[in-house]
Amino acid sequence: MKFLDQAKVYIRSGAGGAGCISFRREKNVARGGPDGGDGGKGGDIWIEAADGLNTLIDYRYQQHFKAGTGVHGMGGNRTGSAGNDVILRVPTGTQVLDEFGEELLLDLTKVGQKACLLTGGNGGWGNARFKSSVNQSPRKANPGELTSDRWIWLRLKLFADAGLLGLPNAGKSTLLASVSEAKPKTAAYPFTTLHPSLGVVDIDASRRFVLADIPGLIEGAADGAGLGSRFLGHVERAGVLLHLVDGTADDPATAYNVVRGELAQYGGGLNERTEIVALNKIDAMPEDEIKTKQAELAAACGSKVRLISGVSGAGVSALMGELSVVIKQHQKAKNAPQEEPDSWSP
Repeated sequence: MKFLDQAKVYIRSGAGGAGCISFRREKNVARGGPDGGDGGKGGDIWIEAADGLNTLIDYRYQQHFKAGTGVHGMGGNRTGSAGNDVILRVPTGTQVLDEFGEELLLDLTKVGQKACLLTGGNGGWGNARFKSSVNQSPRKANPGELTSDRWIWLRLKLFADAGLLGLPNAGKSTLLASVSEAKPKTAAYPFTTLHPSLGVVDIDASRRFVLADIPGLIEGAADGAGLGSRFLGHVERAGVLLHLVDGTADDPATAYNVVRGELAQYGGGLNERTEIVALNKIDAMPEDEIKTKQAELAAACGSKVRLISGVSGAGVSALMGELSVVIKQHQKAKNAPQEEPDSWSP
């Protein structure tokens, strides 16, 4: 299945049915009176976060969604049936934005969360509604309410407990494949990852978390270089960022600062998120070089640098255990009830 995290769609609610002008015509019944029924209500446009979906690929092949029109009223005081609703089923984590992609209208963060995007038009009244003591044979009915329409953007931001960051060819996909059942593409050239991947890391029965791998960032990604920085949205919801640095690179400190610079330009609070830095590919480095580059990287990031190898597995188990602890702390802080400020009194 192809991965698609953005889609622009057109939605239109249904128009209401028109009211009916009708009079009773029965044998031996004089002056039967008006009996025109009301029109049916137009269909609504709904959006729902559905379980089991992880891409917006369905909205690549269909971009126009139109709800049903209400049926016109009929004689015999028969009300027209309502138009059929349309439900857009999207993955959990989908955001709805206006047609310019600037204003956030809705954020679907829970499975089963449902919201009405456009309401269908009301049906018109039939002439039976206008009967009165001074007008017992009204020849008047209302038309149905017109449709409403708009363009919207759907943008998916995956839910993950931890996010993998780094320059291309830093070993992110290799690490994800080694700690989970995910099967991302891995190769000896950069940009093998073209779309985000999710993997479930099972440490033991009580420690499990979701790890997200996004395509590598390069300098100028915020301005569109490489694959750009649009995929950073998929780690916005992550509680901790795992920053992998290629130990075989000439200058790991510079590589680290490049990614940090792109995070700062992207915004969204990513540059303030809890970060764990790891020097990868130590299996391909001599011992003295490992120590030198670890010290340089620690000076650049101002924190402890972990040593790992996604290929040999060295240091990976300890790193995953540390990640699970930080994730648990983040979830505990997130779910903790917030203290209400003391009310002021004179």
